[in-house]
Amino acid sequence: MLLEIKDLTVDYDKARALSSVSLSLEEGEIVSLIGPNGAGKTTLLRTVSGLVSPASGLILFKKAKINGLPPAEIVKKGVAHCPEGGKVFPGMTVMDNLRVGAYVRQDDIASDLAYVFSLFPILKERQTQVAGSLSGGERSMLGIGRALMLRPSLLLVDEPTLGLAPLVCIELGSKLREISLKQRTSILLVEQNAHLAFSISGRCYVLERGQTVLEGETKRVEQDPHVREAYLGL
Repeated sequence: MLLEIKDLTVDYDKARALSSVSLSLEEGEIVSLIGPNGAGKTTLLRTVSGLVSPASGLILFKKAKINGLPPAEIVKKGVAHCPEGGKVFPGMTVMDNLRVGAYVRQDDIASDLAYVFSLFPILKERQTQVAGSLSGGERSMLGIGRALMLRPSLLLVDEPTLGLAPLVCIELGSKLREISLKQRTSILLVEQNAHLAFSISGRCYVLERGQTVLEGETKRVEQDPHVREAYLGL
């Protein structure tokens, strides 16, 4: 098992954001996490990457405990976080954003740049352009590309299609699937677009009010009456 989250509880001041949440993810697997706004999805990703400290629980990455480690140490272990909304360094060029993604590495990054450019050709065209001038879809691509420069084992992807046109959403979903299949990179995907999440993930967790209310193979979860009504509009 690549990632194991056991009974994770997170508090913000006096408010409970997550309550005894457990989750697992295997190597090369895409697992989606869906739920309404405020359910705790982003908090879970931020806790895995060390940006938030849990009140209790355990996070194991490659069987070693990582909760309590500084974010920089978690990154060095191979965990890359793509924040919500395609956050990039707007005043830096596309190329400099990508180079920043490899900052913990000491080896040559030429092959990784070539891979990112093959995955997202538009970034190669825009490599000297300031990132703040990119479209929303291009910023999402850059955020994912920057994370891939780490050569991670685990990619935490938060709302990559937020506010994007349907065709761009489909393209990003296809690219995430390709990353998982060809690079054997595991992906924990937070996504409001349940149709997209279900189309590329093998398993799914449904989070509501900070608790897991449903989990299992995606094909089974998407047939649940509550999921069909609340998240698929069926």
